[in-house]
Amino acid sequence: MAKDWLIAQPSSSCKAAARRWGVPSIVSQLLINRGVSPDEASQAFLSPQLKDLHAPELLPGAEQAAALIAEAVRAKARIVIYGDYDVDGTTGLAILWHVLDRAGANVGFYVPHRVEEGFGLNLEAAKQLIAEGAELIISVDCGITATDVVSVIREAGVKVVITDHHAPHATVPSANVIVHPTVGGVYPNPDLCGAGVAFKLGWALAQQLSGAERVSGDYRELLVELLPLAALGTIADVVSLRGENRIIAAHGLRLLAQSTLPGVRALVESAGLNGGDINGYDVGFKLAPRINAAGRMGHARLAVELFTRAAPDRAREIALYLEEHNRSRRSAEHKILKEACSIIERDNLAGDARRALVLAREGWHPGVIGIVAARLVDRYHRPTVLIALSNGEGQGSARSIKHFPLADALGECSEYLISHGGHTMAAGLRIAPYCVQPFSDAFVQKANNRLTKHDLTPKLHLDAETSLNALTLSTTEEILKLGPFGMGNPRPRLATDWIELATEPRCVGKSQNHLQASFVQDRMRIKAIGFGLGSQIEDLKQHRRCRVAFEPIINEFRGRRTVEMQMLDIKFPK
Repeated sequence: MAKDWLIAQPSSSCKAAARRWGVPSIVSQLLINRGVSPDEASQAFLSPQLKDLHAPELLPGAEQAAALIAEAVRAKARIVIYGDYDVDGTTGLAILWHVLDRAGANVGFYVPHRVEEGFGLNLEAAKQLIAEGAELIISVDCGITATDVVSVIREAGVKVVITDHHAPHATVPSANVIVHPTVGGVYPNPDLCGAGVAFKLGWALAQQLSGAERVSGDYRELLVELLPLAALGTIADVVSLRGENRIIAAHGLRLLAQSTLPGVRALVESAGLNGGDINGYDVGFKLAPRINAAGRMGHARLAVELFTRAAPDRAREIALYLEEHNRSRRSAEHKILKEACSIIERDNLAGDARRALVLAREGWHPGVIGIVAARLVDRYHRPTVLIALSNGEGQGSARSIKHFPLADALGECSEYLISHGGHTMAAGLRIAPYCVQPFSDAFVQKANNRLTKHDLTPKLHLDAETSLNALTLSTTEEILKLGPFGMGNPRPRLATDWIELATEPRCVGKSQNHLQASFVQDRMRIKAIGFGLGSQIEDLKQHRRCRVAFEPIINEFRGRRTVEMQMLDIKFPK
């Protein structure tokens, strides 16, 4: 689809800030675009320090929860950590497990099955844990809305600590303690993810067990060792990578490749990342999918075992198994995406008369439809709901675009749904098969009434316009030092002025759908690759002059490092 380019206006203070910060002008513009003011010291952004992490006692509920858990540890009470099945939940669970295991606690864990049990604390699992002798249940990355389930657990005489970061309902559960960045107080970092909350609680617990604000050397080394798990959860959960989250992500990434945890080492090796630096892209597209594949295609308890009690041989075995699951996930995803696109094109479901997509089919894997829904949003830029039908019920995943809050839209269509929940941009639902068509009609009508043609045009936000000569190796290195990139600190995206084709472009890749080209401007030549832009090759050959929206990258080949462009879009003269 044609994209609107939205290029940030150059800041009048850009050059002065560049001198103050000692960085190239384009880097100072990037910092200003990310909210770093010219009068602010950029050191906290450019060089995040562990000493700037917020004290754990600032996190609402952390001190009280740590005291309660420490008491349970000393009493040898049976403690069960109940975590969500995604990366954030499994890594957060593992963080608390390691702290408790180091303390000699009687600790176990439970992870619900993604398809059979769904998200969060569920009643049947709670009853099972109670029957098995649990005396304290600690939730990780879930539980803040499980009012009824927590009441049942408390009535059975079992203590409950809720650790979560999701939005609460009007009434919060009657847990013994709730640890949450925005419930019961205001934490300086409201964007802490589930693993981040678990890390802070683990820190507070280490203080309790050490009997001092400064934890003992043994626990201090353990907390540093657990930072990579916190970084995995922080990056994978797509929370804002600013402030404290940036500190966790930056230091955790640096430690990932040197981790001594058998599970982390095995995961990194299986992804082919051992021996080099690991960045946010590696987490998002290589490590996180392998962890998530456990819950999507099988059971997430394998991922938890990998990060907790697995010895090196068992860790390698699990990592290989997760790799197989990830290949199966990719295969299922590709098959569903291909089928969904075929249906959309055949039935013209992405025309102006239908500003949302709703598709339901038997045989679709419920564990991957959320990923496919996101792919369809990227392709057609409209709210999308995919529903996997099986055994007389449909399980759906929805993804959205700006100006169409899913939670509100599903609430307005709730008469057709068994249940639903989620956020503005992502949500899930359960539905009876006979309600799919009326739900589809109602949902599409909501989109037709709320979204304009302008809303349906994808926007490409670009940081600045630059000449090719400005993209020196040293400047590009400075640009890439702004990572880790993610929500709140997106990858720098730039635009060229008019540049010329230097050599004949060609299509590459297994499906010949990627575009490879070389451009020149004022005698400066630069190579470029555009993934999925193969369809632009004829226009490029015809015009030979264009503007390119791109991300700057550094290619390393046989010891030589060169600056290249990863093309995002191309505009030709009219």
